[in-house]
Amino acid sequence: MEDAISVLGRTGLLPIARGLDSSDLRRTAALLVEEDLPLLEVTMNTRGAASLIRELHEAFEGRLVLGAGTVLDPVLAETAVDAGAVFLVSPHWDPELAAAARRLGVPLIPGAFTPTEILAAWRAGAAMVKVFPAVAGGPEYLRQLRGPLPEIPLLPTGGITVDNAAEFIAAGAAALGVGGSLLRSEGADPARLRAQITAFKTAVAEGRRARA
Repeated sequence: MEDAISVLGRTGLLPIARGLDSSDLRRTAALLVEEDLPLLEVTMNTRGAASLIRELHEAFEGRLVLGAGTVLDPVLAETAVDAGAVFLVSPHWDPELAAAARRLGVPLIPGAFTPTEILAAWRAGAAMVKVFPAVAGGPEYLRQLRGPLPEIPLLPTGGITVDNAAEFIAAGAAALGVGGSLLRSEGADPARLRAQITAFKTAVAEGRRARA
């Protein structure tokens, strides 16, 4: 089974589930695996998040790389890993959370926005840095960040859509965190989800060609 960073490097996409219930999450996870996008972040502010992560871990072990998002502190980190999460994502940079991730032996993708925050997170051992909220700066901001920080893999998240995905990849994004524009909280519609996955994959490929 690939690890989270390998899957992100290959697919360029991190699906983010926020507010989905158990049945929708199971259907979503099954479809992601079927569509060769075997990666899913379940946010810890989803009702019953730890139980949902545990349920998915048991149902898709060895087929789905499962992570926890909106991890705000070490306690949530421990809860998520105990439930089966193998990577952690936060909306912010926190040295205590970074230390907890190291202790738990899982990669952390912390959120940051300024060059100072991004570099601090990377130097502290971040596996990748989430640029959040990405829509606030847009693709050009990301391109400017890549100038002085070309070695840091960046994961723009927040406001990523099919319409701007290719631009963010072309601007230098290593991958994209995609929430509501891919996984809606009102339920999993298989036909819509398949179409969105295809559209996002096409956008990622387009962006990579433009960057080459």
